[in-house]
Amino acid sequence: MATMSSVGQSHLLSPLELRAWRGMLRAHAVLAKALDAQLEEAHNLQLSSYEVLMYLADAEHERMRMCDLASSILLSRSGLTRLVDRLAREGLIERVACDADARGQFAKLTPAGREKLAAARITHLAGVRALFLERFTPEELEMLGGAWDRVIDGAGYSCCKT
Repeated sequence: MATMSSVGQSHLLSPLELRAWRGMLRAHAVLAKALDAQLEEAHNLQLSSYEVLMYLADAEHERMRMCDLASSILLSRSGLTRLVDRLAREGLIERVACDADARGQFAKLTPAGREKLAAARITHLAGVRALFLERFTPEELEMLGGAWDRVIDGAGYSCCKT
């Protein structure tokens, strides 16, 4: 096991690299916490639940395979299962069998879920604009979008690994 003293200086992050890395992690954590609090207060809805409803609303026929949904919101399959079960109990989504795969299931948005999402989306988008987007120029947003694309491409991330 390597200790700090056994790791060569060339392997450590430079102050510039460390600031960029930790800044991205802190910004994500702070923004997610703030947006979650706004949604909880205004709609009694967690950010992770909002994301599930949003992805389903944007999907064809307002439904997604569970593995695609798990990849989209970056949850494990077991984490998504618990979240989907809770949203189904609340009547916001339903599980639908996949005709092509007897073992597969879709998560599908319900009318109540669509209604909840419509109200929560206004709050969420206002928060995203106020807490993040309004802090950058259009040119900076373009640069950030390109930077995130490079990071994602470089990590080799792909949706729905079976």
